[in-house]
Amino acid sequence: MEYENALLWEVTFWEFFFVTVLLAGGAAYLTGRAIARAWQSNLQLAGYIVLLAAATRFIHFALFNGTLLTLHYYLVDLAMLLVIAFLGKRITRARQMTTQYSFGYARSSLIGWRARS
Repeated sequence: MEYENALLWEVTFWEFFFVTVLLAGGAAYLTGRAIARAWQSNLQLAGYIVLLAAATRFIHFALFNGTLLTLHYYLVDLAMLLVIAFLGKRITRARQMTTQYSFGYARSSLIGWRARS
């Protein structure tokens, strides 16, 4: 299974899961949460995640003998981290809207809210 190139991971699934999903995904979630708490824009969040994806590629390169400058796996890491980061932002924003503005909004789901009637 080692060095079996797949569409989503470069070396092995477990290295991809540990580095990209758990470590960098946790950092992306916390970054999205911090952006939501500061009421900053989605563009700023995307900029931070672009840098985090580059750092993730470096960890794959330095620790697990992955390639550093590969566009395909960088975009895979970037897409995964963007999804996690925007999910973290949306969950936090839903909590903010229903807590700070409870007179006007009620929670409708984990990532959504609705106007009170």
